[in-house]
Amino acid sequence: MSEGRIRRAQLVSPFGVGAMSILVNGTSVVTAGLDHWFHSDEPGNLYIDEYVVDEWRLQERLNTRQLRLPPDARTPVVGGGVQRNVKLTVPVLRFPGWSFCMYCKRLGQSPLSMAQPVRCRDPKHDAMKHRPIMAQVPFIAICERGHMDDFPWSSWVHRSITPSCGGVLRLLSRGGGTLAGQVVRCDGCGSDRTMERVLEATTDDDGCDHTWLSRTLSKEGEFNCTGSRPWVADPGSGCGQPLRGALRSAGNVYFPKVESAIFLPRLEGGASAEVLDMLRQPEVSVRVQLINDLVGSVPVSMLRKQLPPELLSPFSDEELTTGLMELLGPADPDVKEPTGGGELTSISDWRRPEYTLLREKPTHPDLTATDPGTPDSLRPYLDRVRRVETLRETRALRGFTRVRDGNLRVTDGKALLRQKPVAPEHDWLPAYVVKGEGIYLELNPTALAKWETRKEVLARASRISTSFSAVQQQRGLSARDVTPRLVLVHTLAHLLINELVYTCGYSSASLRERLYVSADPGSEMAGVLIYTAAGDSEGTMGGLVRMAFPDSFEPVFAASLDHARWCSTDPVCMELGQAGQGPDSCNLAACHGCALLPETSCEEFNRFLDRGLIIGTFHDPSLGFFSANDQPGC
Repeated sequence: MSEGRIRRAQLVSPFGVGAMSILVNGTSVVTAGLDHWFHSDEPGNLYIDEYVVDEWRLQERLNTRQLRLPPDARTPVVGGGVQRNVKLTVPVLRFPGWSFCMYCKRLGQSPLSMAQPVRCRDPKHDAMKHRPIMAQVPFIAICERGHMDDFPWSSWVHRSITPSCGGVLRLLSRGGGTLAGQVVRCDGCGSDRTMERVLEATTDDDGCDHTWLSRTLSKEGEFNCTGSRPWVADPGSGCGQPLRGALRSAGNVYFPKVESAIFLPRLEGGASAEVLDMLRQPEVSVRVQLINDLVGSVPVSMLRKQLPPELLSPFSDEELTTGLMELLGPADPDVKEPTGGGELTSISDWRRPEYTLLREKPTHPDLTATDPGTPDSLRPYLDRVRRVETLRETRALRGFTRVRDGNLRVTDGKALLRQKPVAPEHDWLPAYVVKGEGIYLELNPTALAKWETRKEVLARASRISTSFSAVQQQRGLSARDVTPRLVLVHTLAHLLINELVYTCGYSSASLRERLYVSADPGSEMAGVLIYTAAGDSEGTMGGLVRMAFPDSFEPVFAASLDHARWCSTDPVCMELGQAGQGPDSCNLAACHGCALLPETSCEEFNRFLDRGLIIGTFHDPSLGFFSANDQPGC
């Protein structure tokens, strides 16, 4: 198969296991399962420890023993000495397997592993010097459990689950530019059938889904999913879910499930950056792992005996011990492996440790924050501002869904990534690391508590909550408590990111939000971290954290609110907000002209936004948290 080059981060999302992409030669492929990653035919070439990511919180959350960076492209260097991990690739498989001839419209199927172009075998081309290359069909079949299969062309045109006719099939176009104009015809028996409505599905009053493909393919009964997983060469052994037709380039074919964590030290204070960098070196980390596997811990005295003195001599035993505990965790025989892996804990509970540390002034080499001070004009609204000078975020792929972006248990997601389960010691998930900087801000709890209990504020936020409840039940999404606090913090984050883009010179997709919101009594949170999010980055040049100083932050904050007062599409944007707009009608006064961001920057897929709760509406300016009569900068 022709090579395709994508960034390592993209192998976590959006082109992770089970996702479809297009190679440079136009071939549509699906990324192979984790069973086929990190394979090498050369003895001594493979060195896995070089790809291991240290993120203890995320490993516990996902119940996995290891996180690994996807392999990078390396070619042997002549005279380069000992070289490892060269020629490692992430394999892909041709999908869909069916293709059609652009000239005679003949349909044909080829193996998933076929690398060369597929040429039409129809006798009509016998006189041609070169038979025409066939193009892959645009239709596939998917189900809600993540399975994917070729479209059942023969069954569809013959209206039978087990057709007896083996005639040549052709995919014809009869004009119109719609699915009704796409017709499958069998040369053997003369049967034909349009592709009209194959993408449709309905939900009955009991919440059960029924697809047009499963219901109408045959009168013999439901034509349901077999459980096919072509990315791991598994034809399936039965699934039973309704099978839905889909365009292979459609947005509902793949929804990656990515979990992320801001690195937090295991120990107060933590190890120095120099110690951690030394222990993460390949020749050191492999020795550390060997000792740990044999002994169950890594005594510093043993480590000093097995490594060159010049590596460890700059560090004391205490520094090395702290660094080892940072990477391996405490050597406590009573500490048990995580036994979770089903339903994830709530986002608010998962992020509370990050919130607790960010609002202080951590000094760990992977998480450093300082207090630049809060501008006097913002003290009625903000409780604290932090310059997050260093942070490290790890993002891991735990599975994916199809058809809809619904819930997915960790155990079910991991099962989709492999052909068969593996022993716990070999369990790992693909991940990548982003190093960068950010600004953390937190709303004034007293002012927030007073504002969010107002009847008119609760009534406005309830419109978004009602819209989301309808979508949540239809799609099987996690229940969300859409509170005024959530809408306020989320919208403020979007407004600030849009302003920082112009002030700092970042692209809008290079900044990202991380929300810390909870209204649970005794565990309230109302903060947001805005940080650099460029994949494969080793840091930034300080343009973002510099804006956290009061002299810079105050005008940026005031400008973001000023721009929120009047959208370029107003009064339409504000008036449409009365009924709901945007994704799933889960926004009020928010559109591309004022508050939306690239989806890679937003945690909520551009939902739960409303300028009205920030600066008020035309009819009630006092509705906003930042009252129109007393806004910063006025």
